[in-house]
Amino acid sequence: MHRVDVLVIQPIADEELAQIARLDSRLRVVDARGWFDDEIRQTWPQWSVDRYLGKRSCPPSTRAERDRLLGEAEVILGGWPFPLDLRSRSPRLRWFHQRPAGASNLLRGDLWGSDVIVTTSRGHGNTRAMAEYVLACFLHFARGLHRAYRDRARQEFEHGAYRPVLIEGKTVCVVGAGGIGQAVGSLCAGAGMRVVGTRRHVSPGDALPVGFSRVESPERLHPLLAESDFVAVCCQWTPETTGLIGHAAFATMRPGTVLVNVARGEIVDEEALIASLASGKLRGVGLDVYVGEFEHAPDPRLWRDERVLITPHVSGGSDVRQHRVVEVFSDNLRAYLDGRPLANVIEWSRGY
Repeated sequence: MHRVDVLVIQPIADEELAQIARLDSRLRVVDARGWFDDEIRQTWPQWSVDRYLGKRSCPPSTRAERDRLLGEAEVILGGWPFPLDLRSRSPRLRWFHQRPAGASNLLRGDLWGSDVIVTTSRGHGNTRAMAEYVLACFLHFARGLHRAYRDRARQEFEHGAYRPVLIEGKTVCVVGAGGIGQAVGSLCAGAGMRVVGTRRHVSPGDALPVGFSRVESPERLHPLLAESDFVAVCCQWTPETTGLIGHAAFATMRPGTVLVNVARGEIVDEEALIASLASGKLRGVGLDVYVGEFEHAPDPRLWRDERVLITPHVSGGSDVRQHRVVEVFSDNLRAYLDGRPLANVIEWSRGY
């Protein structure tokens, strides 16, 4: 096989870069970490730039130098945010791997729907950390801890407002029983909860994920919501899941339901969510994501509601490094060199 030029534009550790370079003598790994930051600052919304790039410094480079690297690249390891015109500037590009798990991250650029093979780290991110975030939100609202903020502001206790409930024995519906959803289900089951969920493809005889008592097709979502006390949104954002948790879904939920979204904001219809909060239907809502999170702040109506806990997409964070992006990329790189199929290839028609 010919030499394969691998361009690394995603900031990764030096040892991880060296690990990729050691994989095979046919590889020429080019370190371009941070080279495209100035372009990203000029082409992405300021909110995204401030959130994901911050004030980190970038190596000096010219547009001509960056174009030369892109022109030679056959494989690119990238992340978020990324240069929006990668396809048009990379005539030899055959495969792009993006560090995040969500395919929808790529909707803004010209790789989406192109002839380039694009893979993600789906199922290999910090799924345990995200599961702990979901359970923490469940407990936060189940114990009525959101009421403590109001008590502190007034410096006066309202004992009866807490109305704590026990999560043991309660049912949680995991919307999207993939890598993240399965980690959520396993952890919730360990806390004594009954776990049901949905998955895009369900076949008779499929083994149930650990901790799940039942997994149904997406068409059965509403009946599952009707029997659940807690809901965790963990599915991919696709045209089919846009607004999936809308007026009809909220109408089927039980009074006092707790909803947590660690997937993408666009999966939850925020107008329907706000209406459901106004009606008193929901006990609490945990949002690690919201509509338009890469461009602007959350809807003020959500931020002002004490029953809504909003965080800046940090559910995957932890003090223990668990993201296996280099491992996933390296396995795929070996497959690419051997001419074998790659894992986690985005199917443009289904959206992930």
